[in-house]
Order: sequence, then C-alpha cells, then structure tokens
Amino acid sequence: MWVAAAQAGDQGVTPSEIRLGSSQVLSGPLGPQTVQYGEGARLLFDSVNAAGGIHGRKITFTSLDDGFDPKRAEENTRKLLNEQKVFMMFNSTGTAQTAAVLPLLKEARTILFGPVTGASGLRENFNPYVFHVRASYAIESAHMLSQLKRIGVKRVAIFYPDDGLGKALLAEVRKASEAEGLPLVAEVKADAASPDMAAAAAAIAEAKPQAVIVGTAGLTFTNFIKAVQDTNSHPVFYGFSVASLDLIKRELNDKARGIVLAQIMPSLRNTTIPVVVEYLKLLKARSPKAVPSASQFEGFVHARLLVEGLRRTGRDLSTDSFIQTMENAREIAFGRFTAQYSPQSHNGSSYVELAIIDARGRLRY
Repeated sequence: MWVAAAQAGDQGVTPSEIRLGSSQVLSGPLGPQTVQYGEGARLLFDSVNAAGGIHGRKITFTSLDDGFDPKRAEENTRKLLNEQKVFMMFNSTGTAQTAAVLPLLKEARTILFGPVTGASGLRENFNPYVFHVRASYAIESAHMLSQLKRIGVKRVAIFYPDDGLGKALLAEVRKASEAEGLPLVAEVKADAASPDMAAAAAAIAEAKPQAVIVGTAGLTFTNFIKAVQDTNSHPVFYGFSVASLDLIKRELNDKARGIVLAQIMPSLRNTTIPVVVEYLKLLKARSPKAVPSASQFEGFVHARLLVEGLRRTGRDLSTDSFIQTMENAREIAFGRFTAQYSPQSHNGSSYVELAIIDARGRLRY
C-alpha cells in the first residue's frame, strides 16, 4: 500500500513531459484577474518548452474553472489527479478552495505549488506538500496598519464579503490593528453571492472612517469603491495584493487615483530586477503591443520559481526529490524578490511594499 501511494504521487512525469494542473477561478467577478495569472505562467512555460524543456521534458499545464466554489475545486482536483494524472498542482486560487483540496493532495502525495492565497491558517499548519510563493496576508495587513498609524490616521474601517477570502483578510486586519493599538471603527460585511453595495457604502459613511481597508478582490472590490464614492464619505482606500491594478484602472478610470495597494511582487517599472526584465522581454517577443500586467507578472514569477526548482531537482524527478531540493535550497533569489524554504517552513516570500495609484494609473512605490 505504501509503494502504491508513493507511485501515485509521482504520476505525470514521463520521459518527455511534466504535467501540471490547477483549479482556478476563471469565471465570475474574480475570473478576469485569475486568467492573467495563468497567462503569465504560460508565458514562462512556453519559453522553457521552446528551449527544449527541463532536462528534456516539456511542461503541460491544464486549468479547470471552479467558479470560486470549494466543492467544484475538489471535483476539479480529483479529475486532474485521476484522469489527467498530473504530477503537481500549480497556482490554484482561493483560500477556502485551497483548504478544501488539501486532504486530497495529502492522500495522493501530490504537491501544491504557489497557491494564490496569503491566509495564515494555510501557513501556520505546516504541510510538506504545499509550497507558498507569495507573502502572507498577515504581512500585508501589518504593513497597512503600521503605515496608517505612522501617518496619524485614527479612524480605520474594513469592508469584506462573507466568504473564505473576506473572512481570512478580516482576521489578519483585526490582528494587525490590535498589534498597532489602532482599533477598527467599523467592520462592514456583505453577502458574497449578492452584495448590497449601497447598504455597505451607507454603513461606511456612517462610521466616518479616514481610511477603509477593502478585504476582497475582482469586481467586488471596484463595485464597493464606486458605491462609497457616490456617498459624501471620502476615505482613502487600501487594498490587498489580490486586488488587480488592471481591473481597478479599467473599472474606476481616473477615480482609481489615491488607492493604496499592497504589492507582493516587485514593480514592473524597476528594470534593475532580473525577473522583471525577463518577463518584459518575453512578453514583448510574444506580442510587441502587449501591455504588462501585475497579475500576469505574479503568475510568471510563480512559474519561474517552480521551473528553478524543477531544474535544480535534475533528471531524477519525483515528489520526494523535488521536496528535498526545495527544502535544501534555503533561499532562491531573483534580484530583490527572494523565497526561502526549509524542512520546517514552506512559506516562500515575505516581500511586501505599499504602492499608490497615481494620476496616470500607475503604481508608485
């Protein structure tokens, strides 16, 4: 039985192929942003494959839509494991969705690399089969509350939808506000499936905050801000890294100016960082008119780190050999962006900066 389990965890590696799979939010309010993660990853994978692959093996990457539904994420994961025979799950999205599939992956001895979630609960409970890339929501929250206190803001509120992401972000903001001695003046919740943005905006206006932390992403993020901007309240909005700059600019236009976003990847304007240069070069080669995307870049960096791990593992690739390679790597650096792994921690990066959207719709760090 033990031998059978070990072999199941190594499926998807053939003499010519490494099969990756992902259950992602490809439809609904978060869909457009998640699609960008996938495009960034495929940009890197296509380049690697064109150069002959990794030790002669080409990467194939299959994404299935779960619509932000944990049950569908489970179904997709079973299908990818049992039918597609993937070697590894990569860049799956969502806090509740990630938590839902972990028992399946543990049973199958299959790695999940780079889930798009910063929830502390998925980091504090060490799982040898999960490798995080992005910094945690706890670090993002700490940066936000620290800055707000430093600049003298005393009235801070939070808006969040009643879903896995929203509740995870609320928990982190509560911890950070307590640590900074900066109590929240309001916690405004909305139904995740059909949020009443007018009511949420009215509750925010009544609380009279100087700053509002928006604990969500996608269209829910921008629709909430639109609703508040229609009231007589004019707080500064703070968002987490899961909020897409591209979507914000498209939906809010010039009204996006002044929004502060936590960023867990280096600026795309900083061409002293090697991984930024690599991304921009490959994007231009694919399409000279393509516009760089922060979400796309995040998917690219996740893929870049995975490829580095696969290369270091060598030709004798298995679940156990990959885990051992990453844990012995200690730190992998792409300029200012670094990720660290050890036998005690798979938490990856702690890189977080706060950036503000300027009048031209660009992030200023």
